[in-house]
Amino acid sequence: MNVIDTPSLDLERAEAFADRVGGMFDAGAAATMISIGHRLGLFDGMAGAAPATSTEIAASTGLAERYVREWLAAMTTAGILRYEPETRRFHLPPEHAACLTREAALGNLAVYAQHVSLLGRMEERTLHCLKTGEGTGYGDYPCFHQIMAEDSGQTVTAGLFEHILPLVAGLEARLEAGIDVLDAGCGRGLALMAMARRYPKSRFTGYDLCADAIAHAAETARAQGLSNITFETRDLTGYCEPGRWDFVTSFDAVHDQKDPEGLISGLCRSLRPGGSYLMQDIGGSAHLENNLDFPFATLLYAVSLVHCTPVSIGQGGAGLGTMWGWETAEAMLRGAGFKTVERHVLAHDPMNVWFVSRV
Repeated sequence: MNVIDTPSLDLERAEAFADRVGGMFDAGAAATMISIGHRLGLFDGMAGAAPATSTEIAASTGLAERYVREWLAAMTTAGILRYEPETRRFHLPPEHAACLTREAALGNLAVYAQHVSLLGRMEERTLHCLKTGEGTGYGDYPCFHQIMAEDSGQTVTAGLFEHILPLVAGLEARLEAGIDVLDAGCGRGLALMAMARRYPKSRFTGYDLCADAIAHAAETARAQGLSNITFETRDLTGYCEPGRWDFVTSFDAVHDQKDPEGLISGLCRSLRPGGSYLMQDIGGSAHLENNLDFPFATLLYAVSLVHCTPVSIGQGGAGLGTMWGWETAEAMLRGAGFKTVERHVLAHDPMNVWFVSRV
């Protein structure tokens, strides 16, 4: 019997790694607390305010003081809040508020902390999927559309007119004159409604598989008095309406589909001559080794395991996942029959890729 020598344990390296793993647990707990602080408006209430006691903070936010006190302690030990022991007051420094509030100068990173909480809430279902190979449905995920709407508000709607639509040459003039626009996989339709407000002569339609998201979008559009926009619950599997649209968008929606390649091909055929398709998706590579330094790579792969992959499989799809890769997306666009395909990465948003494809 051959015996393979086991190399001796490098105790120093092992202990350093154990410390790193312990830090991950602390960071995960902090992320969940950030999600709670965001959802309850605690960061917003503390931003710009003078240092305050737990009693004062609870009173100003309408929350229970005993629980607020524990949350404040967690955020203090995480280094997010500052604490004055002499007065027992807590403070959110402006440099920290700059990425943790709804008016954040650097964008509200607290929005993404909600994904961490959602991962935990979906653990049992994910265990089941790993054991059985089954998929999930959008209805399995609590608050999913609310989280994605907040995300879209930052990554899409906020920069829509300054950074995103200008990627399509000549589009603004066409929208002002009046064209037909589709958002395929529109969710709650924030970007589409922003365009409908700005370009009243154009006609806008949003399709999405999820009836609750469509109902929310339609209600919001009615409340805003938008008469040039419609929303429809629609499964886009096998979708094609030849020559129906002048401009089509998809914002972080294609990789979740049952058949992304078929959808892209159908959207290409649904454009009129001279039409354009603007597609946003996660800008990671299809190759793991290229993503080791990609922003939020671990979170994105985790979201892929818990949401994007099983949602696709649940529809009978291949489960390409969140990190299907810009290379895969570009190949599908070129194979769909578009005359030109351009890939863009915006300087302020290294996490996403934007494709402009023309027929």
